[in-house]
Amino acid sequence: MLLTLLTASCAQTSAPVSEGDAALSVIMNRRSVRTFSGEKLSQEQIDMLLKAAMAAPTDGNVQPWEFVVVTDKDIVEAVFGQGRRADMYRNAGAVIIVCGHTTRLRIPRGEPDAAPVETPNGSWYEDCSCAAENLLLAAEAQGLGAVWMSAYPNEQKMAGIVEYFHLPADVLPLAIIPVGYPAGDEQPKDKWAPEKVHYNKW
Repeated sequence: MLLTLLTASCAQTSAPVSEGDAALSVIMNRRSVRTFSGEKLSQEQIDMLLKAAMAAPTDGNVQPWEFVVVTDKDIVEAVFGQGRRADMYRNAGAVIIVCGHTTRLRIPRGEPDAAPVETPNGSWYEDCSCAAENLLLAAEAQGLGAVWMSAYPNEQKMAGIVEYFHLPADVLPLAIIPVGYPAGDEQPKDKWAPEKVHYNKW
């Protein structure tokens, strides 16, 4: 199904689209969308975004991510209804908060029969960043728009989300992603910079 969505996003080209070309087209055409039509998303669309997010790579297959999906307009207004970006949140079809567990369970080294011990998970934000990027690409593939709004490491912003949504003690919000039907003219940016590429040594 995802390949079908990817291929559909490349329908403007007349040449046949291979699976690889379709994926690259989605990557290159992804843009940060901050203006939305207000149209609701279907449950199927939201599920596809989250399935794509959870298909991301993760260190040690820990999969530390959690997702808070906000579709209730009263909650959107209460949490995001202030500031210059308020209309962006109000008009999005959903606001998805990508969160991560900052701890993980490990078996003590050399003690295979021991009970797991809770230890810090130093890669939670890297794993969840991969999930967030997958979500952004899945939005593009479905003809939707989305934008990454940082929560981590802004302590004040994170604290507000933790308090309002009652996140567990070891869970922090990484990114806030409004997603919906684009209503503006945002275009993808060409970020190719060959001078930033270094082969074999700097």
